[in-house]
Parts: sequence; structure tokens; C-alpha cells
Amino acid sequence: MHRAHLFGVTTACLLACLPGSASGGTVPPEPVEIGHESQFVHDLYIVDTTWGLKPKGEPVKRVLHQPTKHSANPLITGDDPSHLWVLREDDGRFRMWYQANVKNGEESKLKGNYSVTVAYAESADGVHWDKPALDLFPDAEQSNLPHNAVIHHVEFPRCDASAPQILEVPEKDRHGFRYVMVYTMSTVPLNGIRIVGSQDGIHWDAASDRRIARLSSDTHNTVHYDTAHDEYVMFCRSKNIYRAPGQTKEMIDSGESRRGMSRMSSKDLWTEWNVRPQTILMPDERDADLGYNYFMAMPVHRHAGVWWGLLAPFQWNDLYASEIAWSRDGWNFERLPARQHLIEFGPEGAWDHSMVVCSPRWVEVGDEWWLYYAGFDGAHGDALARKGAIGLATMRKEGFVSQHGPATGGVVCTRALRWPGGPLLVNADAHSGELRVRVSDELRKPIPSFNYDDMPAFTGNNVAQEVTWKGGSLATLKDRVIRLEFQLKNADLYTFRAAEEK
Repeated sequence: MHRAHLFGVTTACLLACLPGSASGGTVPPEPVEIGHESQFVHDLYIVDTTWGLKPKGEPVKRVLHQPTKHSANPLITGDDPSHLWVLREDDGRFRMWYQANVKNGEESKLKGNYSVTVAYAESADGVHWDKPALDLFPDAEQSNLPHNAVIHHVEFPRCDASAPQILEVPEKDRHGFRYVMVYTMSTVPLNGIRIVGSQDGIHWDAASDRRIARLSSDTHNTVHYDTAHDEYVMFCRSKNIYRAPGQTKEMIDSGESRRGMSRMSSKDLWTEWNVRPQTILMPDERDADLGYNYFMAMPVHRHAGVWWGLLAPFQWNDLYASEIAWSRDGWNFERLPARQHLIEFGPEGAWDHSMVVCSPRWVEVGDEWWLYYAGFDGAHGDALARKGAIGLATMRKEGFVSQHGPATGGVVCTRALRWPGGPLLVNADAHSGELRVRVSDELRKPIPSFNYDDMPAFTGNNVAQEVTWKGGSLATLKDRVIRLEFQLKNADLYTFRAAEEK
């Protein structure tokens, strides 16, 4: 039996166990000022409630949509890569920074199974990748570094630089650099989470390199600027009180150091953060039922007001999975009840059979999101035997989770919101059914000429379908407090937004 089926998980897109009106975390004040950002409808932030049109029939449900693995996978092989970060430049070029894990041979004088460093690759099309022979470091051979290594401290032969992230920060905190990277070091005395700057993303300025957190979080830690609070937020794995000096590695002494995902923040990005991380997410009873008693990582990316976490449930010391989590406030993260994997394990013997290490930094290509991930063909505990590579999975833009209306029909009703102007655009798939939208007031009284019958049914599949009624466009209702009621018949709604006025 395929490993992924052990707990009833299939590679198809699966329905979650609960209706779409499940708990939604932080609730906004109403009327909600939505601006022109995309509004995700999979939680109770912008959605007030959902219901099926048949009281005893099927309700509206949330659906996880797994991305499609690219036929050319694996795309990058040769140095057992793991944690990665990908950007696309304005000229269309794809750039990747990833953790290379180069096995140390029997003749190596280095301690440990492999040498770890941050390496670099680039691509014109995102599929065919080149690992340039940069040869930046004179001791590369004795330190067992790959030719495309970009982070290395020459004074320490065992580099152990890992888990890179290219930050998006305000100009005031760039320190004159075009690129700013956060990465992790395990080599004493450089150990901890570090930051460094670069002008080209390849040559990193050693003088700028400094530690920002004295934390042994040997996983993919990510830092983000929170505009609402003018501070930097780091998501990490909290080991500061579990592997403190003097403790042994015995479980009774070290504690469940791999269980929780944590959060810490600082007003200043470049100085050492004088705070301790706080645990915000732990495995629960559902995880225990599935055998995933630990979390290995949760790198985070922010998009359209949502903190998206690529959670890594971990089955000690074997399977390393991927799962989507989200938060509206950066503190309270939610997950779908069924706990489906976002990117499923490959079949027995495949390059991604046992471990999937997914980057949260997707790349937008047309109407798609491209998610890059590392995969391994062996268990996490088989460091010497397993082989790793990097692959690509693609999905529709903003397409992680939809609200699905049954064939008998269902409604997704928003909170009261103030329409900012411009027409309504929906990201929806109704090619097997139909979608209609009614505009009502705060008490759900339909606004004349904006009822269901006033709108031609949408029966297509579009990430930005404009909706119009007999009354015209929603642009005519600028500054009105309204509700949107989406009627779905065998159709999926992902997001909606107010387009900018022309």
C-alpha cells in the first residue's frame, strides 16, 4: 500500500470534514473595509455564514486543491537539497536559494554525515535550472562545498549554513542592499539565526553578516515585516528552553523540543532580538490519530492579508509531510480538519516518496502559482541512504482552498462590507455548474437590479471573472455598505475582489 494512503489520504483533491462555516480566527469590525485586495472565503474573516439550499441536503464545504506535479520533475538533483526560497525578477528570470546537503565521504576530515551550505540556481523558464560554477570560496574542496555555494565562513571549515529566506523589507531597513537574507548557522560561535545583505544575490557582504536570534531552531525560519504593527515577526521552532546549556538529549530532560511552532518579534531587524519565542501551534489529537506527533517546520509567506504557513507535520524519524495553515493576525493559525497533505508523497520508490519540504514562497506565473519543493526517497532518519531533489507543483492563482457548493445549491454570504468602488471580480470554477451573485444590504434585503435573476449565470472557469447585473456593475454602489451572496451549484469559489476603477 502507498504510504500516503495509510491514513485515508489520497492524491486527489479532497473534501474537508466540516462545513465551510467552521471557525475563522480574528473577526474584523463591520462594515469591513476591503480595499482592492483579494478576499479569501475559506474562513470566517470575510464570510459571515454558508448554507445549503436543501435543509437536509449537502451543505457548502471547503475543498483543498492539491497542486499538480510537473511532468519534468525532478528539476534539480545532485546535492540532496532541502529548504528553499524562489523569486522571479522583473525580467522574468527565476532565482533560487536552497540548502545543499553534500554527503561527506569516508576520506573527509569533516564531522557529520554531510556538509550543509546555502547554494544558488537560476532559470529562464522556471523548469530548466542551471547551477552556476561560482567557485566563490578558496577552501571549497576541503570544506566539501558545491561549486554554486554562496554562503560560507572561511574561518570555519564546517559551514552548516542552512534554510535561506530572501526578505521583503521596507527601504529604510535594507541597509543599502538590494537583497537581504535570513539563514541559520549551527556552527559555534556563529550558531543561531543570522542576517546578511547583498547587491546581486550571489556575493553576500561578510561585514553585514550578524546574528539576530541566539536560537537553535534547525529548520526553515522565516521573517516578515508586519506593516500594521511596524515590527518584524519571525516564525521558528522554539528550542530555547528545551535544549538549553546543561541539558541532556534525553526526552525527560530536553522536552518535546520538536513539537511546537513559535513566534517572536522585534522592532529592529538587524540587531539581536531581545525576546523569547512563544509557542503558537502544537500537534493535536487529530495529528496523533494520523501518527504525526511532531511539527518540523512552518515557513510562512504573507499574501492578501493572510499569513500562509507551509506546515510540516513529522512522523518521527520517518515521514516529513506538507500541509497548509493560515492566520489572519499572525498568532492564531488554523488548519483544515481532514489534515490533507498539500503536496502528496510520490509512489513507492519515487524521488519524493518519503519527505516533501515545501517552500511557502510561490511564484506567480500568469494565472498560476508555482510551488517549488524538495523531496526525498528515504526516511528522515536515513541521512546517508536517502537521495533528494527539487521539483515543481502548479496550481491556480489563490487556489489553496475553495468553498464548494453542492449540485443542489448553496450560498456563501459575506459580512457587511463597504464597497470601495470598481467592478466585482471572482476567482471561481463553475464549468460543471453555475455561479450567481446577489447584492443585498446589511439585513440581507436584495438591492434592486442586483438580484440573482438579474445576473447571467457564470458557467466558466476564471481567476478574474467580472460580474455584471441588469443594474450594471458594482462600481455604481461605491461606498455603499453591502453583503455579497454567492450562490454556487456544483461550483467552487476561491476569492473575490473589487477591481481598481478605470
